[in-house]
Amino acid sequence: MSSAAEQEAVQERALERSGPGSREPGTDRTRPPVWPGAPTPLGARCRVGPGGVTGTNFALWAGGAEAVELCLFDEDGTEQRLPLTELTHEIWHGFVPGIGAGQRYGYRVHGRWDPWTGARWNPAKLLLDPYARAVEGARGNDYSLLPPEVYGHVRDWPQQHVADTVRDDRDSAPYVPKGVVVHDDDDWSDDRRPKTPWQDSVIYELHVKGFTQQHPGIPERLRGTYAGLAHPAAIEHLVGLGVTAVELLPVHQFAHEDHLLRRGLRNYWGYNSLGYFAPHAAYSSSGTTGQQVGEFKKMVRALHAAGIEVILDVVYNHTAEAGELGPTLSLKGIDNRGYYRLQSDARRYADYTGCGNTLHVVQPQVLRLITDSLRYWVTEMGVDGFRFDLAAALARSMHDVDMLSPFLAVIAQDPVLRRVKLIAEPWDVGNGGYQVGAFPPLWTEWNDRYRDAVRDFWRGALPDVRDLGYRLSGSSDLYAWGGRRPYASVNFVTAHDGFTLRDLVTYERKHNEANGEGNRDGTHDNRSWNCGTEGETDDPEIQALRLRQLRNLLTTLLLSTGVPMLVAGDEMGRTQGGNNNAYCQDNEIGWLDWSLPDDPGRGQLLALTRRLLALRHRHPVLRRRAFFSGRPQGADGLRDLAWFGADGGEMTERDWYAPTATLGLYLSGRDIPGRDERGEQVTDDSFLAVLHAGPEPLEFRLPGPPWAESYELLVDTTHEDQSRAPGTVHAGGGTITVGARSTVLLRVRE
Repeated sequence: MSSAAEQEAVQERALERSGPGSREPGTDRTRPPVWPGAPTPLGARCRVGPGGVTGTNFALWAGGAEAVELCLFDEDGTEQRLPLTELTHEIWHGFVPGIGAGQRYGYRVHGRWDPWTGARWNPAKLLLDPYARAVEGARGNDYSLLPPEVYGHVRDWPQQHVADTVRDDRDSAPYVPKGVVVHDDDDWSDDRRPKTPWQDSVIYELHVKGFTQQHPGIPERLRGTYAGLAHPAAIEHLVGLGVTAVELLPVHQFAHEDHLLRRGLRNYWGYNSLGYFAPHAAYSSSGTTGQQVGEFKKMVRALHAAGIEVILDVVYNHTAEAGELGPTLSLKGIDNRGYYRLQSDARRYADYTGCGNTLHVVQPQVLRLITDSLRYWVTEMGVDGFRFDLAAALARSMHDVDMLSPFLAVIAQDPVLRRVKLIAEPWDVGNGGYQVGAFPPLWTEWNDRYRDAVRDFWRGALPDVRDLGYRLSGSSDLYAWGGRRPYASVNFVTAHDGFTLRDLVTYERKHNEANGEGNRDGTHDNRSWNCGTEGETDDPEIQALRLRQLRNLLTTLLLSTGVPMLVAGDEMGRTQGGNNNAYCQDNEIGWLDWSLPDDPGRGQLLALTRRLLALRHRHPVLRRRAFFSGRPQGADGLRDLAWFGADGGEMTERDWYAPTATLGLYLSGRDIPGRDERGEQVTDDSFLAVLHAGPEPLEFRLPGPPWAESYELLVDTTHEDQSRAPGTVHAGGGTITVGARSTVLLRVRE
């Protein structure tokens, strides 16, 4: 840390360049004065100052900095530098009269350059305000190559092993994104949040651009935008499908990695955050100088009006600044040591994310940044919840994952955040990072053990059905502790990361050549089965088998206890051509193909998905709030959950350990724990589901009385057109033929 005298000298040099109300050298332009302003709230906020004067208050936390300059930019790129001389608790602040919405701005932060100790201050680099509510890309070009000026160090230094230690003094302002002042007084009084209970939720993971880019019912000028997702044609599909929430891939302002831009690609998914308060400008149809904020809000309102919640996939574990060789865009230049986890060799970053850096959430100012951002998106942008990318990285205290960490403790007591939906991706890439089942009761989790068990069963790779039984019934082995409920398990078979559902039954090997990384990227562990031929084929038998496997996977997911998550396009048989890591494919590979339902088989797949979701909505036994007990209940001694083998007898302990491709699941609706809104006992129909992954048809004996006198067939995945299957009645104690690799769902008739 520099001495007080050294800091004063730096500030004096900055003041010499631009004093409050002074005239710019060589121009007739007068710089606006900077009044003291206030240290809170952080960011740029329009307000009324002393004497009723309107303007904007700027406040930036920059611990350890020696001086901070506020940089204002005109339409033509002309820059005015205004020193912020007020310092309160490491927050530099000032009020600038006459500055309002639409003003572009950034900061230059002065301090020591000593990468060996983690100090990377460089006033030649314009820095984005971490609290900027809107971001305008450099020169309006979101995809230009990153020039050497955006790096705090000299990229082309001949000694590569110390390249990041040599400071680059070239000005980065023409090449980096600027913040935009936004005036916002929206009180959301006209909005009604759906507030869907967890047990009734069905999540639909989608990409704002990918979902809308090729939709024929959305006007071309709105495709790929927030307004496109708010269009009636988009909402009609969501409502007709029966989902209750959209989970949007990252919409925080993000940046594109240099290595992608040099290959003519870009970061499509958006897991490279730069601005935690700003909606990504490239998804705006109306402008990027603040208009994206209003457009995002209109999208949220439109979805809410249709009864659909909005969940954001958020990336607070790392930023777009990467490691020591990455660009200097924001936090790295504000206070590198204060924002990032560094190794014992402070020149280098601790990387629990695989992306070059990890935010140091234990630090109070980092924790404040994240929680302020979360509250902002809830209270001022209207969202209903969050899915936290690599959440285990946020739960680390010093090094180990700690479920009593400051981040989780703050969330648990926050009066705003503890009320919204919180979903953890419960792992990171560091030691001890796999934490499925370990998050506290307030949280739900992506359950990858569900994904793996269901995939393995339908491809014939499960040695027995013990694990599958747990997954179908809510994963009580993972979540039945601390008051957690079955809906703590977010069940999924596919996600944005990996094969699509159709590719899961079409490819056994990844085909990521289009990513330009020699097919080295993406996981090798796909747990997929190509049904006998790698890739697309004209063989009608293989095509029929693949469609049946799609129906099996969707039926299994939507009948399982827990919260189902669908990936956009899976209900229509979408393919990525075997690419299991399409993070950089902002093209037809990553976008939805809306012509797929025109194919009869895929149109019927969409119809089945709608039918299953409607069934789930009507029957509370499929949406349980409490775990099954498995014990006899009531006068007839029936279990609320029972498991049957092909012979019609209840499974024994030995049966669970024996190899089998068949599992019968009986769900009793006679006595469901919990009461409805009027305090009355909840009852429902009872169901029997038979999952058969064997290659040959099977004779399955239906459990007779007292389980059921007879059964009505509702779903049989051997049929493409489900209108041919329902309605058939079978006597209890009789047998039915279950087709090869198929699922049958029957309803008990009293």
